[in-house]
Amino acid sequence: MFWALFTIVTCVKILFIPSYRSTDFEVHRNWLAITHSTELKSWYKDESSSSPWTLDYPPYFAYFEYLLSLVASLVDPAMLDVRNLNYASDVTILFQRFSVIITDLVFAFGAKQCSEVLAKKPHQKALMLLLLLSNAGLFIVDHIHFQYNGLLSGLLLLSISSLASHSVLLAGLLFSGLLMFKHIYLYIAPAFIVYMFRNYCFKTGRVIWSSFSVTRLVLLGLSVLVNVTAAMAPFILTDNLSNVISRLFPFKRGLCHAYWAPNLWAVYNVVDKGLVVLGRRLGLSITEVGSMTGGLVQDIHHSVLPNISPLITIGLTIALWLPALVKLWSSPGNIPQFIRCLALCGWTSFLCGWHVHEKAILIVILPMTLLACINRVDARYFLILATVGHLSLLPLLFTGPELLSKLLLLASYSLVLAITLYRHSAPLSPLEAVYLLASVPLLAWCELLGCVSLPFLPLLATSLYCALGVTYAYVGVYVHYLQS
Repeated sequence: MFWALFTIVTCVKILFIPSYRSTDFEVHRNWLAITHSTELKSWYKDESSSSPWTLDYPPYFAYFEYLLSLVASLVDPAMLDVRNLNYASDVTILFQRFSVIITDLVFAFGAKQCSEVLAKKPHQKALMLLLLLSNAGLFIVDHIHFQYNGLLSGLLLLSISSLASHSVLLAGLLFSGLLMFKHIYLYIAPAFIVYMFRNYCFKTGRVIWSSFSVTRLVLLGLSVLVNVTAAMAPFILTDNLSNVISRLFPFKRGLCHAYWAPNLWAVYNVVDKGLVVLGRRLGLSITEVGSMTGGLVQDIHHSVLPNISPLITIGLTIALWLPALVKLWSSPGNIPQFIRCLALCGWTSFLCGWHVHEKAILIVILPMTLLACINRVDARYFLILATVGHLSLLPLLFTGPELLSKLLLLASYSLVLAITLYRHSAPLSPLEAVYLLASVPLLAWCELLGCVSLPFLPLLATSLYCALGVTYAYVGVYVHYLQS
């Protein structure tokens, strides 16, 4: 079944090769050129081209791009010229598209390993493989929009399966390697740290210092440091570490992305706008500071509610992390609880973080997929999360030819969920069912009708609708986790 599913899904991915390509396609082509055409010490301060798409992923991803560039030089050397902005020959398109498809083998292998160690029954294993390999979000983000989330998510799944197989040091190696590929996985690092320290460094189930193993702590630390050292050492030796750090954490960007991710700040922005309108109708003198709905990446200043700083988002995130981490500490050896905590850490960061991109919802959806296949309560909230989470990704594809493709992808995955998962989940309440059904008229209005006079309004409506569902499911899973 695994190879049959993988082959079918791969064939569908190939059909999307001629589809719309976002600016991320040019971003990754430029990274190929930077890593191939310049010295390593210049990768994070390249000034040899006028491209705005500078390298801003950790070093392992830069090394990955360099290895791809060696193959690319045999295919079309022109794509490796940093001066060839927006270069997209037919061969370049095929090369980059197939590089994503081929590296998805890592995701497929990770899905297979998780299904073997987490699923207790044959139907659970089959369901886990089906829902992971056919994930609509990865289709949209990787194979149309263009990124390498399949590769990165595969490393995450392999890390989870390694912990479930009691291979803690391997999990440490895999996850620290993942962090050196993309630092957004810092969102879920606290769950890995707490679980590995609690379950590996204490020889018995009880937390008594007489059973604490310094040797295991050192081994665990080494499993992490080996990747950090391999990634950062070349830049430390060339005195370029500060350039790497400044690229990875650009806090000069605004609270929200151009299209608001469906999180707490989207709701906060809408409330602020509503208070401005209400105040004016009541005859209050309220000056609107600036537009938050221009569809641009910019600082957001609120007119009525207090402005939000990066420090506030960090503090709120940590405060909401703590109960989940305390619960994980008191649940030794419980892999489902670990996956719930991991998902909640990513979920909290998505809801409360600074300048969150809507694509980050995949860090929540994929771990929740594992839980949905083995637990009825998790399956209930996953139905809500997967529906609105994938719906929130549709604005990434805004060109006419992709309209039918993205609607079919969402409808197909929703149908798969309805057929396979709905009967195995705890029943939805009438209000939850009505909320999910409301997505149909919302999609019809946003995608087919729109609003000519207020072009950002459909995006705002989508963001607000999805934010309510994502937040509701988060609260439900968090309560279920604390009570488990």
